[in-house]
Amino acid sequence: MNSLATLEYDRLLALVAKNAQTPMGRFGIENLNPLTSRLELERDLSAISETISINEEKQVSWSFSGLEDPSEAVSILGIKNAALEPQLILEIARLCNQALFARSVIAPEKDSAPTLWQIVEMLPTSLFDILSGISRKLLPSGEVDDSASPELSRLRHEINAQRVRLQKSLEKVIRASGDAIQDQIVTVRNERYVIPVKSDFSGKVSGVAHGSSSSGATVFIEPLEAIEANNELQKLKGKEEREVARIIFAITEELRAQLPAIELAVNAVAELDFIKAKVVFAQKYNAVVPCISQDETLELIDARHPLLEENLRKMKSDSSAAAGGSDIVPVSFKLSDEKPVMIISGANAGGKTVVMKTAGLLSLMAISGLPVPAADAKIPFYRSVLADIGDHQSLSANLSTFSSHISNIAEMMSECRPPSLVLLDEVGTGTDPDEGSALGVAIVDHFRRECSAQVIASTHYRGLKIYAANDENVINASVEFDEKTLQPTYRLLTGIAGASSGIEIARRFGIIDSVIAAARENLDISAQEAESYLHKLQKEARQAEDLTKALEEEREAVAMKFASLDIEASKKEKQRQKEFENKLSETIEGFERQSRAFIKTIEDKALKTKLEKERLARKAELNRAVVSKLSDNSTDLPTLARNIVSAFDDQAQPQIVEEKDGKIEAGTRVLTSFGQVGKVEKVDGETADILVGSMRLREKLSNLKPVAEVKNEESRAEKLQKKAKESTIELDSPDAAVELNLIGQTTADAEYELDRFLDESYIARVPKIRIIHGFGTGALKNFVHHFLKNHPHVEKFGFAPQNQGGNGATIVELKQ
Repeated sequence: MNSLATLEYDRLLALVAKNAQTPMGRFGIENLNPLTSRLELERDLSAISETISINEEKQVSWSFSGLEDPSEAVSILGIKNAALEPQLILEIARLCNQALFARSVIAPEKDSAPTLWQIVEMLPTSLFDILSGISRKLLPSGEVDDSASPELSRLRHEINAQRVRLQKSLEKVIRASGDAIQDQIVTVRNERYVIPVKSDFSGKVSGVAHGSSSSGATVFIEPLEAIEANNELQKLKGKEEREVARIIFAITEELRAQLPAIELAVNAVAELDFIKAKVVFAQKYNAVVPCISQDETLELIDARHPLLEENLRKMKSDSSAAAGGSDIVPVSFKLSDEKPVMIISGANAGGKTVVMKTAGLLSLMAISGLPVPAADAKIPFYRSVLADIGDHQSLSANLSTFSSHISNIAEMMSECRPPSLVLLDEVGTGTDPDEGSALGVAIVDHFRRECSAQVIASTHYRGLKIYAANDENVINASVEFDEKTLQPTYRLLTGIAGASSGIEIARRFGIIDSVIAAARENLDISAQEAESYLHKLQKEARQAEDLTKALEEEREAVAMKFASLDIEASKKEKQRQKEFENKLSETIEGFERQSRAFIKTIEDKALKTKLEKERLARKAELNRAVVSKLSDNSTDLPTLARNIVSAFDDQAQPQIVEEKDGKIEAGTRVLTSFGQVGKVEKVDGETADILVGSMRLREKLSNLKPVAEVKNEESRAEKLQKKAKESTIELDSPDAAVELNLIGQTTADAEYELDRFLDESYIARVPKIRIIHGFGTGALKNFVHHFLKNHPHVEKFGFAPQNQGGNGATIVELKQ
């Protein structure tokens, strides 16, 4: 079947191969064929996806340069006792070095790129030692370095010394020969050092002649004094050559011992370059890695023909083009099990063939493991892609246009194996329109029903258009034609058949008006009506599409407007929250500072301890308010904080009262030494028990002063309740938790959770809570009991009843 040639698959491979950096990668691309193994296909596509991913996300990449085809060198390594040329050794070393570098950049990404890692995983890092040795022994030019072996170093040192001695000897002969010498230089002929002697004086200098100059004026003579020295020099050079050969052979043997690793490196470089060429192609043509569908769905979104795109790019870059090339118009459509056939109609030169070639070539690319130029692509794992496109007439084979098409289609029928994609250009053309139309319908239906193939066919026949319109499993499509400009737009419209517009196109191409008018008169009335109706449908479809696009643009504009309003509201809310938090922080800090300063002035330890507990309770009340009401926009937490602080201040801060004379006895109101007014409950000798608010304390009578009755004075509790009611926040929480599970926590974590839970429960006025600590070693239980013993909110606690956890839990009663 000639479908690969019809769809220009070879040209596509040549386009992709331009991105290869090595002969091996280029060879792999140029000889690529559609794959027959789904597993192999998915592996190739995964390699492309992984390469793109690690490059975009982590800028991981590899590149190959200066590499030649290593097949000759590898073949020589496979022959026992054969030595490589130094340049071939350097080529092998360069290839292995670049393969190991690629391995080093892929290794850190092996979890996210398992397919790529599998390619280089088996490369032994022991190659580094051999390559390092080669770089020390061979210079980039291919010469063996003096330090390659001690013997070579010694020989080259002796050669240099012998050369110096020989040159000095010849220079002495030159000076002694006087006018017989042509030039005062020592030169080399036949690898022996000689001196230039004038032809007329050649007999004056005894020695061996090694030829003359082109003019014959100079004879190059090796003086007798230099013969032995030259012989010695040649012996040393012979030894040097043998030592160099020995070193080259030793290097070859080292590489031969690593032949399996070298072959792995060659394969790795070839495959990585093969993958990289595909990735570069994808980047150049905005291609995507296709999804190989399981349900035999062919769906292309904004697909483009890569060869057409390449041609248009060349037109744009051609400075001789007046206006440059046009942008390619992408194609979108979907075929599925429910709708496996698409019939495309419309104007000549409108792009019907381009649609089919795009679908066919992109399908071949996908099943060959290549990225496809599209926004998205879902392509089945076709066993065959069959195409009958173009004019295949042949005079030598005695085939007309019609017979060549029919012959080709007959061959396609015999080769078609599901799943397959069948492309039929102008099916049934080249014969009587009625017969061709009927034959076209039959051919399409055969491929659809008997071969279970997906079919894309182009036509101008009304029979095929009606076939598509009457069968809900067939998609009617057309290429758009602009009636105003009489130009095709190359857009594919699905769901509607297209008018051929042959007469209009004929007029556009210069057919004289009288011929056009005669054609319109000869056109069948029903054909005219059908043509007119199709034009009307296309126009309405275009208007509907334009309206949809306008509505979508309006929707996007409204969405952007609402999004900007949301962003602005969010900014204002964040600003309000920040201001609120600053005010709250200032209020709490003021309370902390004020209460600490006051408590420091108190000398009575019992009173000081009690006030400190009261301060902690008020602080917990503030924290609870913040936690429970922070999300409530109507909550005025700074006001609440000031109320709680002032309630504490009413109890703690000195009051201005009117003193009076009189005896201090039970019931007398007195001013204490720290400025608080209280009532004497009991007098015991020189001391008195005094009730100040909710606190009881003992003071000497000498420190107390009777005061007048304070009118309308409220207790601390009454003031707190009154101001809490005035505030806009309700501290009680009907949903407060009554149980805390600490099992599995460390004592450090448990301390934080327990303290927070006690504060929340106290603020919520929960009378009784349960702490679950489990049995275990008893460490957590002991810590909990020790913590509860010293906590200001706890009235009493004890182990839970057996039906509530027994010794694995503790019941805590809170102060009210």
